[in-house]
Amino acid sequence: MAGRKQFDVDEALRRAMHVFWRWGYSEASIDRLTEGTGLGRSSLYSTFGDKSTLFRKGLERYAQTYHPLYGRALAGPHPSPSAVVAAYLQVTLNRIADPAVPDGCLITMSAAQFPALDAESQAMVRAMIDGLRAMLEQAMLAAGADEQEAAELALCALATNKSLAVLSRAGFSSEDLATVAAGAARLPGRAGAGPGRSGSGEDVRR
Repeated sequence: MAGRKQFDVDEALRRAMHVFWRWGYSEASIDRLTEGTGLGRSSLYSTFGDKSTLFRKGLERYAQTYHPLYGRALAGPHPSPSAVVAAYLQVTLNRIADPAVPDGCLITMSAAQFPALDAESQAMVRAMIDGLRAMLEQAMLAAGADEQEAAELALCALATNKSLAVLSRAGFSSEDLATVAAGAARLPGRAGAGPGRSGSGEDVRR
């Protein structure tokens, strides 16, 4: 029928998301986007708009895919802040281990290229990071941390998440990444479980 898309728009968006994920915004050229999606330039523009608009749609798709996984992992109940960190980082390790997706994290890659983004895209990236931080803080509070501890531990867990994404792109092994995650899960000591207790980092090595 005239005017009807002759391709799967959702699949094309997923592929575009992977192009931005693999290359970052700066290096995700229109040629790479057309090659990655299988669409011509006119179809790409008419369906998704310009590159910045397509990038934001890809970010939304990424968040819709992965942030619910973090939400379920953080829902608990968790016996300690250490267990919160372990559950959160296990989601990251699982994603990194998935051979069907690029290494790293689209949000981390986008944050690293922040100056290349327009203001709307910058605001979206920051809002997504802040949203994860807020989820972590709430989970820390529910696991027994006080407000200051919850804020500090959430920030450290978030930073470890981003570090894992960077290390994975640099070719560090899954064993190395698990070691980083396990070490981060052992750090919450004041309100968290001590060595040997549940949530001390053992789970992230399974």
